[in-house]
Amino acid sequence: MKMTAVQPDHFACWPLHALGKAALLSGLVATLFLPGCAAGKPPQAAPGASGTDAVLAVPAGYALVWSDEFSAHGLPDPAKWAYDTGFNRQGWHNHELQYYSAERLGNAQVRDGKLVISARKERLPEATDWGGQGYTSARLITKGLAEWTYGYFEVRARLPCGKGSWPAIWMLGSQGEWPMGGELDIMEQVGKAPTRIFSTVHSAAGSGGDGAGAAVELLDACSAFHRYQMHWTAQQVRFGVDGKTHFTYLNQGMGSRQWPFDAPQFLILNLAIGGDLGGPVDDTIFPLYMEVDYVRVYQAPR
Repeated sequence: MKMTAVQPDHFACWPLHALGKAALLSGLVATLFLPGCAAGKPPQAAPGASGTDAVLAVPAGYALVWSDEFSAHGLPDPAKWAYDTGFNRQGWHNHELQYYSAERLGNAQVRDGKLVISARKERLPEATDWGGQGYTSARLITKGLAEWTYGYFEVRARLPCGKGSWPAIWMLGSQGEWPMGGELDIMEQVGKAPTRIFSTVHSAAGSGGDGAGAAVELLDACSAFHRYQMHWTAQQVRFGVDGKTHFTYLNQGMGSRQWPFDAPQFLILNLAIGGDLGGPVDDTIFPLYMEVDYVRVYQAPR
């Protein structure tokens, strides 16, 4: 495995993949960028953003408080995972092309000790909430089942490869509208650049929830399992891969617009298709699989 920091493009012009409810309801589905990107200027770091090569591991004294080792064959454990299907009828954010199914083994199945999220080229007109999509996939969430404020999060996964794929491991604030509730993107990747792994923080500090983040090159992201990690405290959020930090976002004491990360967030695992970031889709890539070996959450004693 070889992993190198991506420089100097530390804060790249990535479209957002989550939009506030108010914007969605009013039909304002837009592509938003880091400050300066739309105007063609060099991207700027959001307040409190920095990079580091520090080691990232379970902190001393932290205890495992939640996990899924995916040991029971069949559908994902309903005590731990729910299905997000809320925008199937009207279409998903950022012009994504998938239909997210619920309790369907063809899209989310635990087998051989792993969760397999499958994206397929197929249409489901028999589904009551089908919005005309030509692809299916799954979006699993812990909302309403498990939410956390602070902690060390680690997900071991193998990512798909294929032009048009967009897998993500991320968290959203469970309180308030986006972006005021904040968003923590532990890992995102797109099939058109399969070795580029990026992590991003979204808050209301910038216009429209503009994000700050960084990326690393991970040459075997699609052929090997890697540990995608985040350590979230009251002072900072650090993101890394296989124990090496590639991005740190600091709490600068500027209030909730810059630091909404003192309230619960829930976890999301999904495999999107196409859209503003996923890009054009190569239909020869299907079926496509995102495999998750485990999800573990550790917290400090209270």
